[in-house]
Amino acid sequence: METSADIHVESARVQKEIKSYLGLNSSELVFEFSNLEGKAKLDLITINPRHNQSFLFHSEMGYDKLDALKKMMDYVKNYRDHESSYTIQWMTKDDKQLHTSYFRASNILDSLDKLYYGRDRNTITVFSVVLNPVS
Repeated sequence: METSADIHVESARVQKEIKSYLGLNSSELVFEFSNLEGKAKLDLITINPRHNQSFLFHSEMGYDKLDALKKMMDYVKNYRDHESSYTIQWMTKDDKQLHTSYFRASNILDSLDKLYYGRDRNTITVFSVVLNPVS
């Protein structure tokens, strides 16, 4: 039986592996855990240092935090094979500078959900959403 210390060590190891696999540092990636219907929900959030905005990378559910982390690692290793690439051009109400962001998602609505994650939809104007050609 694993002790809680072992679980924390394993959780830290998997988080480090995810960061490494994505090529992001700690300031560009946030692991946000919550409980949903008795399960652990993990939202992996990226932070773009250029325009200082955060976006949802992906969500996973698990029976506990470690299970959710392991499912996220599986997703991170395979998402390019299963999801389409979208380019979204957008601007915040305050900024007035056009930004371009890229998302992997199963469809256009999912890509917009990742853009709007955690914010009021009225604070961002979307100018275009483009499904990128498969390379």
